[in-house]
Amino acid sequence: MPEPLVVITRPRAQAEPLARSVAALGREVVVLPLLEISPLPDQRALAAVLAGLPAYALVAFVSPNAIDAAFAHLAGWPAGVALAVLGEGSRAALARHGVTDHNARILCPADPARSDSENLLGSIDLAALAGKKVLIVRGESGRELMADGLRAAGAEVHTVAAYRRSTPPLSAELGAALRRLLAAPNDWIITSSEALRGLAALARQAEPVDGVAKLLQQHLIVPHARIAETARALGLTKLTLTGSGDARLLAALQS
Repeated sequence: MPEPLVVITRPRAQAEPLARSVAALGREVVVLPLLEISPLPDQRALAAVLAGLPAYALVAFVSPNAIDAAFAHLAGWPAGVALAVLGEGSRAALARHGVTDHNARILCPADPARSDSENLLGSIDLAALAGKKVLIVRGESGRELMADGLRAAGAEVHTVAAYRRSTPPLSAELGAALRRLLAAPNDWIITSSEALRGLAALARQAEPVDGVAKLLQQHLIVPHARIAETARALGLTKLTLTGSGDARLLAALQS
């Protein structure tokens, strides 16, 4: 019996490096982007905020997309400004732009299985941020939990949108791909709750009669507890929770 396909649902640019690593394990991989990331049509506000980075005590990035969009406007990182990120994917994105623990202070959740805003806040000395400026770089929409937690600690919180994200519409090509992938159990790497909700909606559209039933038979590999919670809320119980970082995702495929 052939091994299940490995389906990677990240935006295409972020999916390709992981796809090469999966293929190197000898597994057949399919890239099926379930989130589309696009630049803001007007980036003047983003550029203006980033020009004032030295005024902030801390800058928090909600995703690798936020990092890549911001660094398109930056020649380097200002000394003395700490960064906060949610997981290993964001650390890797910072490293691609030359920012590492060797030249900057990078804060992240202590538990790699819970790379979310709650645990990031728990890893930050919030009292030290009272009265200081903090910037959150994110998509056009997002949870307010991080901003609310920082404000409750007395920080002066600013947010700026750096990119736009959306679930792709059900085209004929995407519908055909989904029906093929749902026809048998496969391994799906899901690194976003939004992408998972989009997958559930697209499965219903692609196969109105039994798309959801077929989705329930799929094995999901997820890096964060919050995505696992989203899966269970959708009735998806065939789950492997790995913790943050591609190395853990790959290890789960090998086990």
